[in-house]
Amino acid sequence: MIERRAPRILDLLTAKTADEFDKALEVQLERSIMGMEQNSDKFASLDEDALSSILALALSVPGLSVSREANSNGHVDLTIELDESTPVQRRLGEAKIYDGPAYHISGLEQLLKRYTTGREGRGFVVTYVKKDGIANLVKKIRERMDSDKPVSQVDVTSDHLLKWSFISRHAHSCGDELSVMHLACNLYSSKVASNAGTDTDGN
Repeated sequence: MIERRAPRILDLLTAKTADEFDKALEVQLERSIMGMEQNSDKFASLDEDALSSILALALSVPGLSVSREANSNGHVDLTIELDESTPVQRRLGEAKIYDGPAYHISGLEQLLKRYTTGREGRGFVVTYVKKDGIANLVKKIRERMDSDKPVSQVDVTSDHLLKWSFISRHAHSCGDELSVMHLACNLYSSKVASNAGTDTDGN
């Protein structure tokens, strides 16, 4: 019944390797982010904590634990773990509201230098973009990272299948090279932007 009604969830819950889990998790991430984008009028005024709480709820399915502010040498924005899995499939994520490439990179630095032990597999950084022109803003982040090679970045970033996303690779203190998925959520709302520019007199 699960295979017939929810094949993407079955792929997620039956993943046996890190690669299988990452591919299935990407599907869940994309659908969750699309759901947030389709409600941007309601979400565009929320802060990082509220947005990440919504994303955690959207990602959650039976058999997949999604935690907010779980401890891993600090409070991680998002911790995703496949229940009863050996080896453990755990992914850590940091989330930021877009405020320029430097702010995005600060989230990457938190993720890799503070939270990640090296056992968790591919991490991710989510950027909630409330401004218009998300494609150009993601391009600016990539250009800055490819220029500065932050957090021991190895080579330039690479394209990813999902829209407004890319992959970076980094030398980690554990001695392994770790990859990070960067993905953006388009929360620009012309309605919210219009209201923000209107004073209490309606002008």
